[in-house]
Amino acid sequence: MTAPAPVPALPSTPAVLSTPAVPSAGRTRLRLTVARIEPLTEDVRQLTLVPRDGSRLPSHPPGSHLGLIWQPAPERVNSYSLTGDGDSPAAYTVSVLRVPGGNGGSAWAHGLRPGDEIDAVPPRSTFPVAARARRHLLVAGGIGITPLLSHARWHVRWGADFALYYAHRPGRAAHLDELRSLCGDRLRASAGRESLWAGLGPALRRQPLGTQLYVCGPLGLIGAVTGAAQSARWAASRVRSEAFGISADGPRAPFRVTRAGQQDIHVSAAETLLEALERSGAGVRSLCRSGVCGECRTPLAGGRADHRDLVLSAAEKAAGHWIMPCVSRAADEELELAP
Repeated sequence: MTAPAPVPALPSTPAVLSTPAVPSAGRTRLRLTVARIEPLTEDVRQLTLVPRDGSRLPSHPPGSHLGLIWQPAPERVNSYSLTGDGDSPAAYTVSVLRVPGGNGGSAWAHGLRPGDEIDAVPPRSTFPVAARARRHLLVAGGIGITPLLSHARWHVRWGADFALYYAHRPGRAAHLDELRSLCGDRLRASAGRESLWAGLGPALRRQPLGTQLYVCGPLGLIGAVTGAAQSARWAASRVRSEAFGISADGPRAPFRVTRAGQQDIHVSAAETLLEALERSGAGVRSLCRSGVCGECRTPLAGGRADHRDLVLSAAEKAAGHWIMPCVSRAADEELELAP
């Protein structure tokens, strides 16, 4: 069976939200040591990280990310999906795909050695399990398997009903042996688009009521899977997705932004609203700088936003109460931010 919409090439997008510059003020830090490094494929390596002082690591739900600080000044962070059991973990594990031509984070991670010390932003959940769902249908593309590996661990631990569809490039299936051992016949691994859709297409049409769908990977895969789910009459509330980046953000015109108690700020076409706010000294917490994590959510007091994020729902965007300044802009010539 073929997909109801064109299916993109299998992804090589890293399981990383971005390489952001994150304000240091008020940010909690974890001090970690690289305990072990394991190559999973030619271009993916798994890092095992332990607390430097032997203290307890924070627990985390499945679907959480750990922010690795790879440059101290200006501070830059890559957020990677945690793949291990999050219940009182003795160590954290993340898998890093090296991205040729990237901005440095993955190259830094691939240059780490056992014994190296790093700082990290504590885990945060952006892609949680719907614990009360009757069944869980997981779809991953490429290194997008990493958060769904943690989901699968949770489902196995609690005896939940689930199936995992994993599309990968031939010879580049990170965690495949581990997934086979963990999931058994609940894993459907596919080294090609046609074989993925031969199983996933019918599966989307035969799930029982109360099933939750999760899809993780690049935008093309998410669009194809969510489009197929919509055609199969899935309720929007039963579909969760996580992307590792956004598409081209379209034209960028200059605009002006005001904020109570502060002077007007001119945002040029060459910069984001977040960059302009940082330049002016405004304190805006941020993490991904790609419109996928929601960390920089900022209240709007006036004006229309040109929303370009993947966080706010259609209803939230229509309401006009929030903006993600890392990617979104003004739809007109001026925006007013709430104090």
